[in-house]
Amino acid sequence: MRPVDYKWRALALLWVAFFLQQGTRQIFGATLTSIQSSLGASAAGIGFVVTLFTLVYGLSVPFAGVTADLFNRKWMVVSGVFVFCLGIFASGFAASLGLLLVAYGVLNGIGQSFYYPSATSIIGELHKDTRATALSILQMGLYAGIVGCSAASGWLADGGADGWRTPFRLFGGIGVLWAVVLALGLRGGQPTAADCNRVQSKATEGKPSLGEAFTAFVANPSAILLAAGFGMMVFVDVGFKTWMPSHLQGAFGMAKGPAALNAVLWHYLGAFVGVTLGGRVSDRLAARRPSVRMETNIAGLALAAPFIAFMAFAPSFAACCAAMALFGVFRGVYDSNMMASLFDIIPQRCHASGAGLMLSCAFVFGSASPVLLGLAKERFSSAAGLASLAAFYLAGAAFVAVARMRQYGTRGTT
Repeated sequence: MRPVDYKWRALALLWVAFFLQQGTRQIFGATLTSIQSSLGASAAGIGFVVTLFTLVYGLSVPFAGVTADLFNRKWMVVSGVFVFCLGIFASGFAASLGLLLVAYGVLNGIGQSFYYPSATSIIGELHKDTRATALSILQMGLYAGIVGCSAASGWLADGGADGWRTPFRLFGGIGVLWAVVLALGLRGGQPTAADCNRVQSKATEGKPSLGEAFTAFVANPSAILLAAGFGMMVFVDVGFKTWMPSHLQGAFGMAKGPAALNAVLWHYLGAFVGVTLGGRVSDRLAARRPSVRMETNIAGLALAAPFIAFMAFAPSFAACCAAMALFGVFRGVYDSNMMASLFDIIPQRCHASGAGLMLSCAFVFGSASPVLLGLAKERFSSAAGLASLAAFYLAGAAFVAVARMRQYGTRGTT
């Protein structure tokens, strides 16, 4: 198989895995009210399940990233998909909140941390001139997974008091099987220069030392600022996906199934448009203006913020859907260059480490979102909690703007 063919086949295999990784996360939000009723948990208690998952993921992912750069990225992907899908499958059998914390919060969190740094670094090495486009295509797996799994989960959850268990068992089982497909379909080890087609050999010589893998990110102020901006986005994303389905149920009297679907459908349809446009445009301009990737990030975060606030207090369901769609468009613009911006400013052989550390900073911070929004719902309203998320997007835009000035100066080329 020609290198150019393999790089797209690898992307397809990793796309399905990303569909499962992100889609299985949304099962919880789509079935939250059913789980809460079945296990007799409070809003803050049920929110803590997602908080624990996010915290475990955030603490595990930097080690997963460094390990991927030092050892073997393929097997990090395969083992990650197997472990998190096993955790999702086991969540469908949890008889108490404590067991759900272990299966969904801990096992799922550790397994998911293995996947993304390794997958994105594989794609980043195989796709040089098409990096943002390839990562944008991968990002579409997130959108499709969240919408598809959310819709299926909401529908299945209406099938009785324990209907919420079915989607965990179904998608968890599918994921375990997909881990076998990945083991057979991905090439082993680090990609060679021939595999990467246009990757310069000096960028892929050897493996980084542990110190180099760590300092490539930590000693780079621009990378840390990008991570801070991503942390703001993750805080919003985790809270939005966890509580938006129940907000639609309360605000507009929707049933679980339609609420689970509509809470993500319009947002991710918009994001699909945004990520497609953002990736294609930035890839065309990046050679002449390297700063365009970060500028795309800034525009996406800043322009999305007003629609987050309007979404929360929308006077009608139609207005809420329109706001979610426009929020999604600009979120997609940010997503299209989120990881490509980081890969532009750290050494290629340290990409997985950098991605892992960036994800760690973001998800440790974002882990507080579900509990805080749960408390806001109990003390004020779900609308007030959701509206407050707009401020985090504006803060994220500010962090990325500082990173862009530090890295590229006023002209955007240095």
